Amino acid sequence: MAIKAGIIGGAGYTAGELLRILLNHPEVKISFVHSNSHSGHKLYEAHSDLLGETELTFTDKLDNSVDVMFLCLGHNKSVEFLNHNEIPASVKIIDLSQDFRLKGQYTSPQGVSRTFVYGLPELRRDEIRKAQNIANPGCFATAFELSLLPLAASGNIKNEVHINGITGSTGAGQAPSETTHFSWRNNNMSIYKAFTHQHLKEVRLTLETAATTGLPKLNFLPLRGNFSRGIFLSAYTETSLDAAQLVALYKDFYKDAAFTFVSDREISVKDVVNTNKCFLTVEKYDNKVLVTSVIDNLTKGASGQAVQNMNLMFGLDEKAGLNLKPISF
Repeated sequence: MAIKAGIIGGAGYTAGELLRILLNHPEVKISFVHSNSHSGHKLYEAHSDLLGETELTFTDKLDNSVDVMFLCLGHNKSVEFLNHNEIPASVKIIDLSQDFRLKGQYTSPQGVSRTFVYGLPELRRDEIRKAQNIANPGCFATAFELSLLPLAASGNIKNEVHINGITGSTGAGQAPSETTHFSWRNNNMSIYKAFTHQHLKEVRLTLETAATTGLPKLNFLPLRGNFSRGIFLSAYTETSLDAAQLVALYKDFYKDAAFTFVSDREISVKDVVNTNKCFLTVEKYDNKVLVTSVIDNLTKGASGQAVQNMNLMFGLDEKAGLNLKPISF
């Protein structure tokens, strides 16, 4: 029997990507797509790439008979939604906002209590399999954490870490702004939220969960890139391990990962855009290790990882519906 899924906040970028994946998922039937602003309109009126894929329309009504709800809402809006809508405890929830990433406990005004598990499969696969509710990681946080988890888990982050990350314009959401406008973004680059990006808190919490020693300072410089989707992140710190030890450490840590791979060759954003993969390279320069990671911010950084988590929660093949081709050529 197909998993019945509902999507809340169906008009944005992450919802559009989620629809693209779920419409082709062998084990899922989309029961409804909720949007107050687009109610009554066809999905392809908001997501033009879905023309010919579905005749579903947006609705402003909820169907609580679904098996799983994906919350594709803005930050602080998921709590608001659950506060105002009585969703049965039997319905699994996968939240793509930041509302439950730091504090996983929630009780609705109606008295329904939920515990949200942080949904990074490379770290918490077994917990996700048993979970009723998932807090899907942030896009920068996913690339950041996958870059450093092997070092943290082996007690090899002993000095400050310096991280640079470049994200595409879709990372800022669908609502237009000055810094996502084509004329501003094209042939341009800028730093934003230097050392204060909101994903730092969830990264530190995740790495501290895995770490065998105390975690030093994480220095993060996020940048806006002049492309639509993808994240290119590089991190470096001092280490006593040699190059062979570092590569072996990473390959062993991710040997069972479904979508995270250590490459022996140079990687680029186009290798992973449109997929749920994370590619990593690990190199040694003098006394420093340099780890580079690339992901698609809308798939592995959002909707693809949400489907990966759903697959685990329902006992499916972790890769179901996620065998996607990159846009390398």
